[in-house]
Amino acid sequence: MSLIITDECINCDVCEPECPNEAIYQGEEIYEIDPDKCTECVGHYDTPQCVEVCPVDCIPKDPDHEETEEMLMEKYHKLHG
Repeated sequence: MSLIITDECINCDVCEPECPNEAIYQGEEIYEIDPDKCTECVGHYDTPQCVEVCPVDCIPKDPDHEETEEMLMEKYHKLHG
C-alpha cells in the first residue's frame, strides 16, 4: 500500500527531497503523497525514506490504497522503465 501523511505533519520539509519517486508534494496545508507514485521506496530502498526521516512519525500506510510488494514493484517499473 502507499503511504499517507497525516495532519500531524509540521511541514518541516525533510520528507519531500527523500522521495525517489517524487510522490511527495506540498498540499494546501501539509505535505501530501500521490498514491499513484508512492512505492514505499520498493525498487530503491529497503524502507520508506520519508518514514525514516520524519521527526513526528506522521507517515503511516494508507488503508485506502492497499498494495502488495509485487504491486509496488510493478508500479516502480512503470514509473522508472
